[in-house]
Amino acid sequence: MSSSETARAVVEIPELTFLRRGKVRDLFAVDEDSLLMVATDRLSAFDCVLPDAIPRKGQVLTQLSRFWFDRSSVFVPNHLLSAEVADFPAGLRARLSPATQARLAGRAMLVRRAEVVPFECVVRGYLAGSGWKDYRSTGTVCGHRLPAGLRESERLPAPIFTPATKAESGHDINVAKEVMRAAVGGELADELERLSLRLYREAAAYAAGRGIIICDTKFEFGLRDGRPILIDEVLTPDSSRFWPRESYAPGGPQPSFDKQFVRDYLETLAWDKRPPAPGLPPEIVAATSAKYLEAYRLLTGHELEDIIKQNERD
Repeated sequence: MSSSETARAVVEIPELTFLRRGKVRDLFAVDEDSLLMVATDRLSAFDCVLPDAIPRKGQVLTQLSRFWFDRSSVFVPNHLLSAEVADFPAGLRARLSPATQARLAGRAMLVRRAEVVPFECVVRGYLAGSGWKDYRSTGTVCGHRLPAGLRESERLPAPIFTPATKAESGHDINVAKEVMRAAVGGELADELERLSLRLYREAAAYAAGRGIIICDTKFEFGLRDGRPILIDEVLTPDSSRFWPRESYAPGGPQPSFDKQFVRDYLETLAWDKRPPAPGLPPEIVAATSAKYLEAYRLLTGHELEDIIKQNERD
């Protein structure tokens, strides 16, 4: 990995206290009530972080999350304070060197702290991935009995809520809603299901008008003052399956604007899906970056580069 790729894959902010490194994001403490969340260009697949960075990926995740946070804030609060370094509080900006501020451009979110709910709130609108595997063997997906005879990638009669346990490493585990209710309480679980389904339905309707099918997605929530807020990332190519609407044809896998492209490539290799992950050819890296950028353009109507330059000018 070149030095520039390393810089995109691991973010160092010596001016702040480092808290933890996830598969994609690095987290830093700002003060007692806020954190700095930085999306790197790392890519994980099959629960392994790949050795090659995907150019601009972290900026796509941050700016697309910002777009969806803005759209959904009318009915669910979120943790976002600012996704522009220029809008960070003066005290925080003063602590960050010009070089650090440049590294963070377009890829950092200043967010409120929250008590994280330990479940992924997954919503599926179509039959794909692990849901398709479960359906083929049991006719159900996470406790939801589905009609017989559905094909791979087929649209479900209605979106379904299928939570999963959160894992810092290894696989998230799909669970029935009753498991989540037992862990966090029925009232909170019901509210998170309601919010997740509304987020999915409204986003899916919007995306369809922009030429994208949102097959499925996962949301994360935290609690502030006992009330749920939307946290982490939202409706990005890392947390969702995005399919081009014009080529949609149920009955098999679909082309995608997300990291499924990389998974499909890795499936062609003699790799046991255990670390260390294999490197990616330059053409796969370039094509993956292009897919993320295209998803951003289609959904927002803007080029990512234009938005970041505008933010820097403002």
